[in-house]
Amino acid sequence: MADPTPAPTATPSPSPDLGARFDRVRRANLATVLALVHVDGPASRSALTQTTGLNRSTIAALVGELVELGLVVESDPVGSNKVGRPSPVVTPSARVVALTVNPEIDAVTVGVVGLDGAVQHRVRHETVDVPTASDAARVAAAVIADLRAATLAPDVRLVGVGVAVPGLVDAAGGVVRLAPHLGWVDEPFAAVLASATGLPTEAANDASLGAIAEGRFGAGRGVDDLVFLNGGASGVGGGVLLGGRPMTGVGGYAGEIGHTLVNSAGRVCHCGAVGCLETEVGQARLLAVTGLDRGQADRLDAALAGAEPGSPVAVEVRRQIDFLAVALRGVVNAFNPELIVLGGFLGSLHAADPDRLAERVRSQSLPGARDGVRLVRAALGADRLTIGAAELAFASVLADPASAARAS
Repeated sequence: MADPTPAPTATPSPSPDLGARFDRVRRANLATVLALVHVDGPASRSALTQTTGLNRSTIAALVGELVELGLVVESDPVGSNKVGRPSPVVTPSARVVALTVNPEIDAVTVGVVGLDGAVQHRVRHETVDVPTASDAARVAAAVIADLRAATLAPDVRLVGVGVAVPGLVDAAGGVVRLAPHLGWVDEPFAAVLASATGLPTEAANDASLGAIAEGRFGAGRGVDDLVFLNGGASGVGGGVLLGGRPMTGVGGYAGEIGHTLVNSAGRVCHCGAVGCLETEVGQARLLAVTGLDRGQADRLDAALAGAEPGSPVAVEVRRQIDFLAVALRGVVNAFNPELIVLGGFLGSLHAADPDRLAERVRSQSLPGARDGVRLVRAALGADRLTIGAAELAFASVLADPASAARAS
């Protein structure tokens, strides 16, 4: 007679695929939590629980792992009067930093930005001549070496270098395809700087990075559809956020609003076209008419605002505002943004006569597309490109905190 006792069965082990899925979910949740405190600032565990929809134990585990990775710190809330144990506040670590580089026609600027979004240092190294790519890399590497040796604490973790270039940058390899004002053509600037510093280096167009910075931390907070125009010594560039995501184009070259046609009877641009925005609207002309030099660009606001009606300064301001309005008409019609943010000397033009610029844009734009669009000045000031370049360097950490932090 057969034994009626059933044979014991082995407990099935978890499927490798199931374990992999759990790991992917955990990594995605880590990225979500880190991104929330990075962009929105310090938050309590209870606030993170409410925002993410995850349960308290899961948030506690995720925050604990981020603390172990050195990416966030926890502290008790200040001045809490609630009964019971207060929910710890989670803050991105200021000891995790990105280095930034912004080459221009008259200077190379190097910055240090913490994962908490604060600009800790910014060093502007002025150059006598327009720097070549090798010159800019040499200057940047020397400034970075000085910062690492004399300024940054030994426990600071460098995640890499982000470069904001006033030109066309290949999204895949960081090669500067064309930076006309700098005279750079097909320069592997990111690779050269990485070799000189020993740090991972990424490069992108400066205005595109400025759009990300203003969208996350500046005038565009909470706005999904915005266009950012940056005006600097090297001309006018643009960046576009659509649905909260950067519009890069297939090669990373989208946003060259500085080469919008605004005057068919204008001068030939360095790009070969006639009457581009940056041939009619430029910082150099504003500095010349106000008697300022390149190093005094931060005084433009006062110089333009104090211009007497009918004076050469006032006439130049109106001329540039009117051509800028032509370009912004195309921006409104093409992208239907909620917000247009103006940085650099374009912000100074806006501040000099905001009503004229708004009226000119509105009167020339299509009904519907122009409804509700707002024109504002960039909120991050001189930090806009530094913060944007840092976001480029932080991207890998924010996308996958566990692997990026351990790799560093």
